[in-house]
Amino acid sequence: MSGTRGKGERRRIKMLVAYDGTDYHGFQVQPGMRTVQAVLEEALGRLAGHPVQVTPAGRTDAGVHAGGQVVHWDLYGSIPVDRLVTALRGLLPQDLVVYRAEETHPDFHARYDAVSKIYRYSILTGPHGWPFIARYVLHHPHPLDVQAIKWAGRLLQGRRDFASFQAAGAATKTTVRNLMRVDVDEQVMAWGRMLHITFEADGFLYHMVRNMVGTLLEIGRGYRGLGWLEEVLNARDRRAAGPTAPAQGLSLVEVKYGR
Repeated sequence: MSGTRGKGERRRIKMLVAYDGTDYHGFQVQPGMRTVQAVLEEALGRLAGHPVQVTPAGRTDAGVHAGGQVVHWDLYGSIPVDRLVTALRGLLPQDLVVYRAEETHPDFHARYDAVSKIYRYSILTGPHGWPFIARYVLHHPHPLDVQAIKWAGRLLQGRRDFASFQAAGAATKTTVRNLMRVDVDEQVMAWGRMLHITFEADGFLYHMVRNMVGTLLEIGRGYRGLGWLEEVLNARDRRAAGPTAPAQGLSLVEVKYGR
């Protein structure tokens, strides 16, 4: 950012961001598309008085939500950090909120410094959907075997090769990840049963969570048994796993850092 030289010392800013991903084409900038990054950078650029590039902990897909996204960016100038959150309220749309900002050490990196990320997928089971949460859950009209899903989630845990859950055509150096936990919780509501599946890992492959959820649903529906899951993992082939679950049920809940 050579154009910012002379405007002040570089200050690395860390922010916590929440957004409803329904009306965004994902986080990353795409020409002609409304994305979280584009909207956020435009607002920050107006506030900072210079071009801004934000780096997220994870680039969520179109339709995926976040309550605990972390981003970093460089500020040149003397704007007090404690005023950023208040100032951004008038510059950002209602479906995108910055709720915490702080100046951090100059080499902090939102993605590479992350120790783990936590995603949650929400499913509403019952004959009818519920309009007030329809944008944030997958409605499944039939009952699911929750105990089978819990057992299957335990089988996924650990440091394993998750190649079967990576989107076809995606490129990565390694498909080995440490899936630290898979928690399955069920709540009984007046309008149905809400199932929350929470995943924590040191990193996730492209579409990994949604592909795991689609696979767990195959087991929860009774279409497949627990033994099939081991076959899926051993295959290291996306075609062996279940379908990709829809985006709207997925949220980035938290990003953890070691320092």
